[in-house]
Amino acid sequence: MRIETTDARARKWEYLKEATDQQATSKALDRAADYYLRMRGDTTAHPTGTINELMIAAIEQGSLTPREIAEILDCPELSVDYDSRWSVGDE
Repeated sequence: MRIETTDARARKWEYLKEATDQQATSKALDRAADYYLRMRGDTTAHPTGTINELMIAAIEQGSLTPREIAEILDCPELSVDYDSRWSVGDE
């Protein structure tokens, strides 16, 4: 398969390699495609998407904490974690 390279695509692929920590464009594209399929759902690969799961949790619970959102959105392609810190006075 050949994909025509344009200046805009070349820049986008470089940004994608940076964002996915991949050296090869093909690996960056694979990771991005895997992430999209997982989030979107409604495919053979991922029948139930993560975005759908997040919306269902919000409806069932009424509201979600940042930690709960992070737990739902966390996936192998893009790690999501929540860390809360409090400070009073001088650090």
